[in-house]
Amino acid sequence: MKAAVVRAAGRTPVYADFAEPTPAPGERLVAVAAAALSPLARSRAAGAHYSVSGVYPSVAGVDGVGRLDDGRRVYFMAPRPPWGAMAERAAAPAAQCAPIPDALDDVTAAAIANPGMSSWAALRERAKFAAGESVLINGATGSGGRLAVQIARHFGARRVVATGRNLEALNALGADATIPLVNDEAGLEASFGRAFEEGIDVVVDYLWGKSAERLLAAAAKVLPDGRPLRYVEIGSISGQTIALPGAILRSKAIALMGSGLGSVPLDRLAADIGELLQAAALRGFRIPARAVPLCEVERAWGEASDARAVFTIAAG
Repeated sequence: MKAAVVRAAGRTPVYADFAEPTPAPGERLVAVAAAALSPLARSRAAGAHYSVSGVYPSVAGVDGVGRLDDGRRVYFMAPRPPWGAMAERAAAPAAQCAPIPDALDDVTAAAIANPGMSSWAALRERAKFAAGESVLINGATGSGGRLAVQIARHFGARRVVATGRNLEALNALGADATIPLVNDEAGLEASFGRAFEEGIDVVVDYLWGKSAERLLAAAAKVLPDGRPLRYVEIGSISGQTIALPGAILRSKAIALMGSGLGSVPLDRLAADIGELLQAAALRGFRIPARAVPLCEVERAWGEASDARAVFTIAAG
């Protein structure tokens, strides 16, 4: 079959022949229609993600959309290495396949699944978010962050505060307030403090780094004693590490946790994504996406674009 083949860690995938997968017990063979180029797919292909298998050559892609042999259209995730989602066919665990509503086309479903899962799982599985609570989304201007605003509103958030550097579109998506991520650390901490004074129950953080330090410092100064705050780290775009004084965690009721592959069982993540796609069809969740034929993977892999690339595979 044709696939996006990774020859070695860090090398750009190439369009080439690869052995077809044979489903093991408990797996289903999927005729793939679309697979998105997500940051996770890039990181795993580069050998840089903590979940990478280290098996080469391999097929790129962590999830996708396709049809089972009985004709059902499904989202699937986590094909068994060395196979991946960016191929004509993939074998995925049956428990990690979820039906797709007819109202979502293949490209939209593939584009939304991974970035939407990041906040859906963080809020539902890790933070146990409840309707009527308030959430601050740190780094809300990327694909995942924009969806996080919409998902928090879908979950019944009382108040959604979003941070970022280009904030104009976030109010239309459902943000009640925005905080620009300025370089003035004292000013940024003061802005975070005002948000905590108005009430924040959950922080969903796509950035980590310096803004996370200021968020936690502001929470330690402003939160009333014993007032719980669940802080969920999803990404580390701004830095892999932070300086965190132990006194911050001792002095306030801050629960610090992460959300990603490994923190939530894959079967649960697949179920969450199935619910997310149903909600996307109902609520009209969207992110910018562009369809790219899989044969152009080598050209498109390194292209910068505001629209998420979704590789499409013709039936064959």
